[in-house]
Amino acid sequence: MLTFEEKQAIIESFPQLTRKDVSMKRLNYHYLDSLYDKTIVVYHLHPNGNGFVFVGDLQGYQADKKGLMNIRNASEEELRKVISDSIKYLSEGTEDKNGDIVLPEYEWLDQEGHKLILTCEETLWNIYAGMNLVESFPSYEDAESYLREEGFKQTV
Repeated sequence: MLTFEEKQAIIESFPQLTRKDVSMKRLNYHYLDSLYDKTIVVYHLHPNGNGFVFVGDLQGYQADKKGLMNIRNASEEELRKVISDSIKYLSEGTEDKNGDIVLPEYEWLDQEGHKLILTCEETLWNIYAGMNLVESFPSYEDAESYLREEGFKQTV
């Protein structure tokens, strides 16, 4: 298990994170350029080595209901990867020529050629038919499951 100081050094090697001291000698690290209201990447890093990284609904991570993954027993490689993935998660989207944020969209088609668009807005995964909102889900997995049950497949 990495020590508090080792975890702190790894986290602080990410220049995009800003440290904020909180109660009981714990530290939070924020990604201030987040596209969402959520900016905390590392939550309550404690001198005993415990702490959490926000992973939301990213695939491959076991998170609690708040989207936080415990990093108490994380190796250096695991910690670097989860922080990098968290920053990417909070910064997905690109700027268009006007400087507006464009979030990624995923196109899904059924056998009859009907098209639905899946996109993440704030913390919800929304499915649109044209401009009409069809359904919203708290995670990508839930939205994907719904689309597959309805006979849709993601296009490449």
